[in-house]
Amino acid sequence: MTEALDTATTALIRALDDIHDDVERYKAAEALKVRVDLEVKSVKAEVAKSLYTGRSWAAVGKLLGVTGSRAEQISRAAR
Repeated sequence: MTEALDTATTALIRALDDIHDDVERYKAAEALKVRVDLEVKSVKAEVAKSLYTGRSWAAVGKLLGVTGSRAEQISRAAR
């Protein structure tokens, strides 16, 4: 992970820690997880689509460490 991502992750965790009500902190953590998961899925889809330019899905899969069909699935995840 890059330093910027480490810093951002630490800031998010600290923000959750600042919520003193346990139920509210739990709900906030769940909401954050959903939001981050969706954003990460979108980023991964864009990366896969970008890598596909001039390459086969098999080649993209090899770059990402997955099968070609999985790489293609990842590219469609943001739809």
